[in-house]
Amino acid sequence: MTAAFPNLRRFTRRDAWRAEERCELCGEQISGAHRHLLETVSREIRCVCRACAILFDREAASEGRYRLIPARCRRLEGFHLPDAQWEALGIPVGTAFLFRSLPAGQVVAVYPSPAGATEVLLPPGAWEALERANPALAGMAPDVEALLIHRIRGAREQFLVPIDDCYRLVGLVRLHWKGLSGGEAVWKEIARFFAGLRRRATARNDGGHEGEAR
Repeated sequence: MTAAFPNLRRFTRRDAWRAEERCELCGEQISGAHRHLLETVSREIRCVCRACAILFDREAASEGRYRLIPARCRRLEGFHLPDAQWEALGIPVGTAFLFRSLPAGQVVAVYPSPAGATEVLLPPGAWEALERANPALAGMAPDVEALLIHRIRGAREQFLVPIDDCYRLVGLVRLHWKGLSGGEAVWKEIARFFAGLRRRATARNDGGHEGEAR
């Protein structure tokens, strides 16, 4: 299943945060780095000003329609995901993100593809087994935070990231993919994306300790 996310392109532009951009809720002008809201049912991401971000930092503000996307980015150290368990998830590519969807009532698995964000139905019990092996996943915020798994070109990395980062990766793949193999440009963009995550991330092990990433 391929889901449509009409605002993905903005997350791929280097000049995405322009001075004339406005809050998509109140119309206030915003510039520079700012927060995002997720509309939980449509999964649309909306840019918001500081005042609206503060307002929607409380879950009761919109009765669950909007959720403020967190800024934290964590690299999971000691994550337990053997190759056999990964293959059993049935995800056909080496990079995917998984998140708890309150509207869907289940964990959703999505991978970037040339067609956009493509969903995969997880086998029964697959997420529960992953969570039992990795207690850090219990703290993942529903809808707005995701487990991002990166296993392409020899990588074995896992991050807990804001959901807008995941859709930014989807946009990069969709925008830069060429031909059957993607072309060199898209692999450079993917490498740049994960290098940026590593710079931002704090390290967390399954015992709950966080520290600066090395």
